Amino acid sequence: MSEIKSWSFWRAVLAECLGMIIFIFIGLSAAVGDPNDLNPDREIKVAFAFGLAIATLAQCIGHISGAHLNPAVTLGLVTSCRISILRALFYMLAQMLGAVVGSAIVYGIRAEHIDSLGVNELNDITPAQGFGIEFMLTLQLVLCLVALHDKRREIGGFTPLAYGLSVTLGHLAGISYTGCGINPARSFGPAVIQKAFNDHWVYWAGPMSAGVYWLAPMCGGIAASLIYDFLLYPQTRNFSCQIGILVHGPQEEYVEINGEENNSPGPSHWPKQ
Repeated sequence: MSEIKSWSFWRAVLAECLGMIIFIFIGLSAAVGDPNDLNPDREIKVAFAFGLAIATLAQCIGHISGAHLNPAVTLGLVTSCRISILRALFYMLAQMLGAVVGSAIVYGIRAEHIDSLGVNELNDITPAQGFGIEFMLTLQLVLCLVALHDKRREIGGFTPLAYGLSVTLGHLAGISYTGCGINPARSFGPAVIQKAFNDHWVYWAGPMSAGVYWLAPMCGGIAASLIYDFLLYPQTRNFSCQIGILVHGPQEEYVEINGEENNSPGPSHWPKQ
């Protein structure tokens, strides 16, 4: 609980909320666009809008919060014992709030003839197929993020670019099938504003047929962390150390005893600015 007393903790939570507002605003603005434009190139535009937005925001707030900007990423990192449970909960709440605010802004400035807000829907596939697609796309995304957050490797300043490319890749592969959720907050924000919960509320705790945009990304995030930590690059930390991180957070990331804040990069392996 020590990290909650640090200003850096609350700045990180604020960064996640603000980052999500900007991310949703940019992504949904590209997705809404012109409803009469059915050109396949539109999918490419949307994919790069989401991907470049993530890359830019990761460069802006990566050293502050780790630039999760996705509840599935946050869940994956807490599963990997990279952040505390408390930080994960506050991050997720901030991400959800940011997604709703960002969606509301897009809804308020959209053209009058546009009634869509980019609410994710399945496109001629079964819910089970949609679940599989969302699971695999989120798996590759969180696997990328867990690797990027690994302090045992040195990747220089390419972290934001790698994150953005992973998001772009997911959208290029999944837009035609599910609209590419891979981010429960992104699916939640527009659904709240348009009150389009007929296919979303059941994604929280409903049957398997409705677990596409919530259950699938969360399961994909957990699976990615377990695969990386136990198969690809096992952790060397002992069990007590991992429990300590889950409860208190990494010791170097909050206020020191002398009252001075640690100004090193945030709770992730991001390049110093």
